[in-house]
Amino acid sequence: MKAEKIVKEIADTEAKQASSVVQEFSRFAHQYNTYNMIQAKVATTLISKLPSPSYKNIIDIGSGSGEVYKNLQKQKVLLENFVALDSAQTMLAIHPDDKQITKICTNFNDRNFTDHIPKQDYDVLLSSSALQWSTDLVYTMRELSLLSSTFYGALFTSGTFKTLHQIAGVSSPIYSENIVRDVMNQFYKDVQFELHHYSLEFNSTRDMFKYIKQSGVSSGERKLNYTQTKALMENYPLNYLEFEVLFMEAKN
Repeated sequence: MKAEKIVKEIADTEAKQASSVVQEFSRFAHQYNTYNMIQAKVATTLISKLPSPSYKNIIDIGSGSGEVYKNLQKQKVLLENFVALDSAQTMLAIHPDDKQITKICTNFNDRNFTDHIPKQDYDVLLSSSALQWSTDLVYTMRELSLLSSTFYGALFTSGTFKTLHQIAGVSSPIYSENIVRDVMNQFYKDVQFELHHYSLEFNSTRDMFKYIKQSGVSSGERKLNYTQTKALMENYPLNYLEFEVLFMEAKN
């Protein structure tokens, strides 16, 4: 009965969750920094790949709570102007403030979203753990490639939660590695890719589900019904979640 009660609690919570990516991130913005361990690692690795110690203009697409900017500071990368773009105002509210930072609330899934972005020459475009939620990656990358000839990005690909999806009998809601590679090669002449795998251990399946809901990683996930959730809790064979991240260095 205890297991069934837990399952019902999770199912009830899932039923009440907002369906859009923006609503999901807005809902858990105040808890995001507690649950974004993998995203923080990804941002650290991404910024370590930047070749220059200083930049004039940088734009961060899907800036969230500011992991990219924080890592630029930690790794002592100098910059004059930094544009932080995110679709959730509540996330931008917890992003660091500084005199060189401009915050823009717009959704890269919207047509003409670049109209809201300051018109200037960007030395580099950055994006960490965000573009997997593009509903039309071809459109998004076409528009972004016009902002800068240099792009450093990382996004989760369909190997994320691989075993969980297999047990639940659902497909991943995010793009595969091959699709991302194909799209990037459409808009940049020289693209280098690195596929990284991470895992995150949990003390219980319930803790695992709590992480999935509150980390933002589940934004856009196909919601599981009661039967699927119960089957997962009873049959999931691992004490960790799997993450697959594709890093990209692109230039024109």
